[in-house]
Amino acid sequence: MESSDLKSQISNLKSQTYAIIVAGGSGSRMQAAVPKQFLLLGRLPVLMHTLRNFYQSKLQPQLILVLPADFHLYWQQLCVEYKFDIPHQLVSGGETRFHSVKNGLDLIPDDEEAIVAVQDAVRPLTDTSIIDHSFNSAAENGNAVTAVKSRDSVRQIKNDYSVSLVRDEIYLIQTPQTFQLAQLKKAYQQPYNPKFTDDASVVEETGEKIHLIEGSHRNIKITYPEDIAIAELFIRE
Repeated sequence: MESSDLKSQISNLKSQTYAIIVAGGSGSRMQAAVPKQFLLLGRLPVLMHTLRNFYQSKLQPQLILVLPADFHLYWQQLCVEYKFDIPHQLVSGGETRFHSVKNGLDLIPDDEEAIVAVQDAVRPLTDTSIIDHSFNSAAENGNAVTAVKSRDSVRQIKNDYSVSLVRDEIYLIQTPQTFQLAQLKKAYQQPYNPKFTDDASVVEETGEKIHLIEGSHRNIKITYPEDIAIAELFIRE
């Protein structure tokens, strides 16, 4: 797995870069009245932090926000309320995450050298160094998937029994997951399969090898109420 510390210098990446921010979640597990991407984190909604991180990265990719159609107007109202003027394209989400990413990809013109990152909208603490490293690594290796080693022991259920797995071989996958455009578009020409849990699993199905890069345990995904509290602590630091 590549470490961002080993490649702290930004390469002379000439490719066009894009970031698809996927915001298809609901507020059910958060016990919230609005989807979790709109919850306040500090002084801004979670989604605005996520977009801002990519905008402030050195490569400044073009931003594509995939959002359920029912929330487009609400998002536009939030942008006015918070004076949020970071440029981005808005496209409607699909039935699943797979279909939402595909909708975002449809906005990107064919370009053999283009690099595309896919990011969970509810990962508002992704460091810009991870973002830049993911683009450079994907340009070199075809793809770059952010991951961290498991800190906990892991067991797997098989035939009603649990078996221990080797912790040092277990990585927890995060976003961004970044790919050369041609590789990602080819993968998303496949029909949807329920086993596709992220972009890496979609691309891997075409026979491509997945390259991992070092993420951060601070790069949390806002899923449960306690995640907002943890993210607030990180922001205050």
